[in-house]
Amino acid sequence: MIKKLTDEGLKREVARSREAGRLADAVEPRALSAHYDRAKGLVELQLKNGCHFAFPPALTEGLAGAPAELLEEVEVLGDGYALRWEKLDADFTVPGLLAGNLGSRRWMAEELGRAGGNAKSDAKARASRRNGLKGGRPRGSGTGREP
Repeated sequence: MIKKLTDEGLKREVARSREAGRLADAVEPRALSAHYDRAKGLVELQLKNGCHFAFPPALTEGLAGAPAELLEEVEVLGDGYALRWEKLDADFTVPGLLAGNLGSRRWMAEELGRAGGNAKSDAKARASRRNGLKGGRPRGSGTGREP
């Protein structure tokens, strides 16, 4: 059943929406400007509160691998609430980016997880050497070998 909204009801809903937007603007980060810095390889945001934030597009769903010309076409939308790359069909909220949400959960688990697995560190090298002295990777550790 679809309920019709009266003129008075519509006015109340608009007032509620405006108040919710005003409150969100007061407590959530908003972008004043955004641009892609080719030299640094970073998307940089200046926030309305005076802070600056930057992130690498290579770690971001929809932006990874995009040419610099397209990365430079970033738009700030919704009074600073979101960023949009029209030609890349990529959208991000500023609060989400600041929280580290560089893509969908699935994309982040797959892509960033893969990148983490390929990362080299002294701790990984030491563990590999220790395992080599014992005859290789321990059985049952996801190598496909039976325990």
